[in-house]
Amino acid sequence: MKNARAFWNKSAARYAKSPIRDVSAYEKKLAITQKYLHPDSRVLEFGCGTGSTAIRHAPQVREMVAIDISDKMLEIAEQKARDAGIENLTFRQGTLEEVELEETSFDAVLGLNILHLLEDLDATLARVHGLLKPGGVFVSNTVLIGDINVLFRMAIPPMQVLGLAPYVNRFDKQTLVDKLIGAGFAIEREWQSGKATVFIVARKGRRSFPIKSRPGGRR
Repeated sequence: MKNARAFWNKSAARYAKSPIRDVSAYEKKLAITQKYLHPDSRVLEFGCGTGSTAIRHAPQVREMVAIDISDKMLEIAEQKARDAGIENLTFRQGTLEEVELEETSFDAVLGLNILHLLEDLDATLARVHGLLKPGGVFVSNTVLIGDINVLFRMAIPPMQVLGLAPYVNRFDKQTLVDKLIGAGFAIEREWQSGKATVFIVARKGRRSFPIKSRPGGRR
């Protein structure tokens, strides 16, 4: 976890300056997500990075909490929120394991570009399920390392050795869908702008396995 914090702290300034790769896809995901939000919603985003998405959603809801492992990312996020005049958005540093959050207290949880960076996906999904109110939604956008070009996958280990890439979980789309269902979610919407990522809206139902350990967050 210490190595992950160091990686994302070092990457924060560069990450903040990097442009959105596919603006139309990003806007579509924002629009879909906001259909599941309402003025009285309490929303959590974990792995929020520099806060861009949280800042976009916060005006649509009553309260938004955004957490990230990187204090450098959050310094940038907090400044962006101040500049935007957002007052109902709270940033907290840490992982889903470290940050104290009340069970069944959120109408929606967002995990965007984060699930593939976590070592214990099952524990993460169990934690998210527990944080959601009955019928709440989990919105995720995930890089599918298991479905991308094999040459890119082969390049990941040497990049990690050089400190140019973080840990990545190599699941494919079907594995992710199976784990969401196994965690007690019903898949409500699935959309892909390309093979390498998937955007999923999943609604909380029953829990089908116990929480064995608590997950770490992203970045």
